[in-house]
Amino acid sequence: MSNSRSTTGTVEIDGVKYDWHLQREPQWSDADGWKGMTISLLQQDAQREALLEFPPPKRLLKGLQRGRLQLDDATVSRGVRAALGAGWEPLSRGKPMVFTVDSDGH
Repeated sequence: MSNSRSTTGTVEIDGVKYDWHLQREPQWSDADGWKGMTISLLQQDAQREALLEFPPPKRLLKGLQRGRLQLDDATVSRGVRAALGAGWEPLSRGKPMVFTVDSDGH
Protein backbone atom coordinates (compact mmCIF):
# COMPACT_ATOMS: atom_id res chain seq x y z
CA MET A 1 0.00 0.00 0.00
CA SER A 2 1.86 3.07 -1.19
CA ASN A 3 -1.07 5.44 -1.56
CA SER A 4 -0.06 8.74 0.06
CA ARG A 5 -3.71 9.79 0.58
CA SER A 6 -4.60 6.92 2.87
CA THR A 7 -5.45 7.64 6.49
CA THR A 8 -5.34 4.03 7.66
CA GLY A 9 -3.33 0.92 6.94
CA THR A 10 -1.09 -1.86 8.11
CA VAL A 11 2.70 -2.13 8.00
CA GLU A 12 4.84 -5.17 8.72
CA ILE A 13 8.10 -4.82 10.63
CA ASP A 14 10.30 -7.83 11.39
CA GLY A 15 7.37 -10.18 10.77
CA VAL A 16 4.98 -8.30 13.09
CA LYS A 17 1.97 -6.37 11.74
CA TYR A 18 1.01 -2.95 13.06
CA ASP A 19 -2.29 -1.26 12.27
CA TRP A 20 -2.26 2.53 12.05
CA HIS A 21 -4.73 5.31 11.49
CA LEU A 22 -4.65 9.07 11.36
CA GLN A 23 -5.99 10.22 14.71
CA ARG A 24 -5.68 13.98 14.22
CA GLU A 25 -4.89 16.18 11.25
CA PRO A 26 -2.81 19.33 11.76
CA GLN A 27 -4.90 21.87 13.63
CA TRP A 28 -4.73 25.30 15.16
CA SER A 29 -4.76 25.60 18.95
CA ASP A 30 -5.28 28.99 20.59
CA ALA A 31 -2.97 27.94 23.42
CA ASP A 32 -0.17 26.31 21.40
CA GLY A 33 -0.50 27.53 17.81
CA TRP A 34 -0.27 24.91 15.08
CA LYS A 35 -0.14 21.30 16.21
CA GLY A 36 0.94 18.56 13.84
CA MET A 37 -0.88 15.39 12.93
CA THR A 38 -1.06 12.38 15.24
CA ILE A 39 -1.00 8.76 14.13
CA SER A 40 -2.25 5.92 16.30
CA LEU A 41 -0.30 2.62 16.18
CA LEU A 42 -1.40 -0.73 17.51
CA GLN A 43 0.35 -4.05 17.07
CA GLN A 44 -2.13 -6.67 15.90
CA ASP A 45 -3.30 -8.85 18.82
CA ALA A 46 -1.76 -6.46 21.36
CA GLN A 47 -3.19 -4.00 23.87
CA ARG A 48 -0.97 -0.95 24.24
CA GLU A 49 -1.30 1.83 21.72
CA ALA A 50 1.39 4.28 20.66
CA LEU A 51 0.66 7.80 19.44
CA LEU A 52 3.12 9.47 17.07
CA GLU A 53 2.98 13.26 17.16
CA PHE A 54 4.45 14.95 14.11
CA PRO A 55 5.49 18.62 13.94
CA PRO A 56 3.17 21.00 12.12
CA PRO A 57 3.92 21.31 8.40
CA LYS A 58 6.19 24.25 7.59
CA ARG A 59 3.64 25.59 5.12
CA LEU A 60 1.16 26.16 7.97
CA LEU A 61 3.77 27.96 10.05
CA LYS A 62 4.37 30.29 7.09
CA GLY A 63 0.64 31.05 6.81
CA LEU A 64 0.07 29.03 3.63
CA GLN A 65 -2.96 26.84 3.00
CA ARG A 66 -3.12 23.25 4.08
CA GLY A 67 -1.80 20.72 1.63
CA ARG A 68 -2.58 17.03 1.29
CA LEU A 69 -1.36 14.75 4.05
CA GLN A 70 1.80 12.91 3.09
CA LEU A 71 1.43 9.57 4.85
CA ASP A 72 3.01 6.47 3.39
CA ASP A 73 4.15 3.09 4.62
CA ALA A 74 7.79 4.17 4.82
CA THR A 75 7.00 7.09 7.16
CA VAL A 76 4.74 4.93 9.34
CA SER A 77 7.35 2.14 9.45
CA ARG A 78 10.03 4.61 10.60
CA GLY A 79 7.60 5.83 13.26
CA VAL A 80 6.97 2.28 14.51
CA ARG A 81 10.72 1.64 14.72
CA ALA A 82 11.25 4.96 16.53
CA ALA A 83 8.52 4.15 19.08
CA LEU A 84 9.88 0.64 19.67
CA GLY A 85 13.40 2.06 20.06
CA ALA A 86 12.13 4.63 22.56
CA GLY A 87 10.57 1.99 24.81
CA TRP A 88 7.09 1.22 23.45
CA GLU A 89 6.10 -2.28 24.52
CA PRO A 90 2.95 -3.13 22.56
CA LEU A 91 2.25 -6.31 24.55
CA SER A 92 2.26 -4.50 27.90
CA ARG A 93 -0.80 -2.94 29.48
CA GLY A 94 -1.39 0.71 30.22
CA LYS A 95 -2.22 4.07 28.75
CA PRO A 96 -1.16 4.89 25.20
CA MET A 97 2.45 6.04 24.97
CA VAL A 98 3.05 9.34 23.17
CA PHE A 99 6.15 9.87 21.04
CA THR A 100 7.21 13.02 19.24
CA VAL A 101 8.82 12.33 15.87
CA ASP A 102 10.15 14.51 13.08
CA SER A 103 8.36 14.95 9.76
CA ASP A 104 10.02 11.76 8.43
CA GLY A 105 8.89 9.63 11.38
CA HIS A 106 12.28 9.38 13.11
